[in-house]
Amino acid sequence: MATRLPEAPKVGMVSLGCPKNLVDSERILTKLRSDGYAMSADYAGADVVLVNTCGFLDSAKEESLEAIGEAIAENGRVIVTGCMGKEADVIRARFPNVLAVTGAHQYEEVVGAVHDAAPMPPNAFLNLVPESGLKLTPRHYSYLKISEGCNHRCSFCIIPALRGDLVSRRPDAILREAEKLVEAGTKELLVISQDTSAYGVDIRKEPRMWKGAEVVPHMTDLARELGKIAPWVRLHYVYPYPHVDQVIPLMAEGLILPYLDIPFQHAAPSVLRTMRRPANEAKVLERIHRWREIAPDITIRSTFVVGFPGETEEDFQYLLDWLDEAQLDRVGAFRFEPVEGAAANDLPGAVPEAVKEERYARIMEKTAAISAAKLQAKIGRTLEVIIDEVEGDGANARSQADAPEIDGTVFLRDAGHLKQGDIVQVEIEDADEHDLYGAPLA
Repeated sequence: MATRLPEAPKVGMVSLGCPKNLVDSERILTKLRSDGYAMSADYAGADVVLVNTCGFLDSAKEESLEAIGEAIAENGRVIVTGCMGKEADVIRARFPNVLAVTGAHQYEEVVGAVHDAAPMPPNAFLNLVPESGLKLTPRHYSYLKISEGCNHRCSFCIIPALRGDLVSRRPDAILREAEKLVEAGTKELLVISQDTSAYGVDIRKEPRMWKGAEVVPHMTDLARELGKIAPWVRLHYVYPYPHVDQVIPLMAEGLILPYLDIPFQHAAPSVLRTMRRPANEAKVLERIHRWREIAPDITIRSTFVVGFPGETEEDFQYLLDWLDEAQLDRVGAFRFEPVEGAAANDLPGAVPEAVKEERYARIMEKTAAISAAKLQAKIGRTLEVIIDEVEGDGANARSQADAPEIDGTVFLRDAGHLKQGDIVQVEIEDADEHDLYGAPLA
């Protein structure tokens, strides 16, 4: 007589915030799946729902609270984790029926809370998980987190309070995870952390053996080894320390993608000082010019804050002029928003909301014009792209200059024969402010 297996409890997940949170969600789900839990794609089928919150901005906190409320209304059995877990009293005051509240990257605690809320029937046949772990992204790209926390104390940021100081992962552990992801179908590794450039400063004297050789815990050494594993390796959240110059030759060699995500935040020296960030913007411009000499196709994306306390019209115009000189390829902008616990809240010179909106519109107009000109220059070129989605005879793809979700798309015709994850050569036929259009080469 056949043995009837017990039915595994099902876990639902709502993951909010940045890619670092997404990686945390993947780790939690991987651990739960290895413990035998099944996953639910909706509230109705879940025995318990996890909400991985973001707590960086007040607007993000409100979005997290709304998500918790929706999960309680739709399911009723909710466990809260993530950055907003630091404010358990706020969460419990609004939602006294939540089963548990845990903080960011407290994997053991949240998994333990799930075990308490929906106990797992003991059965060895249920404890199965793919070796590469569970993913919340498409199969062909994966986020690879190399460290937790941050040593900076920027006046607008509360990440160190939420996630602590920098804690780097062992390089061999990172490379082993990368290898497993690629074996499972990943073509593009997106390297993330709070400060990728600072990777290894806390364990710099602890090299590890990998493939018969020592690997030093340093961004350049790690990038070089990752480039040997995956077809595409993309660096995010790179703080512009001097040693960043050392990764540019790796891009010129084709070992990693010619792409740097550097959150400059501003350019005016006075604003950078009140933000508690380096203010040597002239030297940064010189370095950008040198990077382009070494790797002419390098894409530089960044984010900027407008309306920071004390920002004058002269400061903002300085930023616009700096952008004219820097000619960054991809730019996002944010209106300054006070965050509970951030030192910037106490700074004088609050900028009126109407002025923030006006400056936001101006910076977006400026950067859109720069982007449009740069993309127009790519018409007629042959570019390598990765296929994200195929629909009928067309496909949505990304070039090496485009990170998923935050950058542009390469829209392809005559591409119905391609598959998700294919890396192919295409000819660019047209462009607009943010996207390219073309066709695969025969």
